Amino acid sequence: MAWLHIRAPRGATPTATSKCLCGRDRSAIGHRKVRALIADHEAHRDLCPLRTTQEGRNAA
Repeated sequence: MAWLHIRAPRGATPTATSKCLCGRDRSAIGHRKVRALIADHEAHRDLCPLRTTQEGRNAA
């Protein structure tokens, strides 16, 4: 459902892309921003509307 693609060629600036079937599409360039995107991608797994169940929720 969600993909994290990281490119870190030797001696070059790292880049990363985080995509999900729910419509999420984010990217980052540079060491600090790539690390932040990795953490955000991991957090998204718990928050993604496609992964959370609807059981136990009251109708609006």
